[in-house]
Amino acid sequence: MKSTEQAYRLIKLFEGCKLAAYRCPANVVTIGWGSTLDALGKPIKMGAKITQDQADALLQMEVDAKAVKVNLLISAVNQNMFDALVSFSFNCGLGALRGSTLLKKVKINPYDPLIHNEFMKWDKVAGKPLKGLTIRREAESKLYFTT
Repeated sequence: MKSTEQAYRLIKLFEGCKLAAYRCPANVVTIGWGSTLDALGKPIKMGAKITQDQADALLQMEVDAKAVKVNLLISAVNQNMFDALVSFSFNCGLGALRGSTLLKKVKINPYDPLIHNEFMKWDKVAGKPLKGLTIRREAESKLYFTT
């Protein structure tokens, strides 16, 4: 599967786009639509600046890479489920998805309503809930269960 416009729309909505490097709430240096790596795969450094076209290209590159990895982790899901999991992995990282109970439940039964609760466990930074992440996880869960 490939990510659709729904995944991009969700990521863009919650990431926003900044053309100068900044630290996200988790204190990670980020640029563009939430990219942590440049076009060469190197970490973004404070002081870096990019154009809108470069931000869009970084987003495309990162979402495509996440989609390939998510495809390797799951099967038997519909497009909405896939897009929600790509958005989740874009924000939390593939390592987080790979080791999560969320993924375990998706593999056992992708239609299990308790998957919603697993999305919602990922709304914290340094152990404290962050309202923006709570809203994002709700949106990802809603997309995941949209038929």
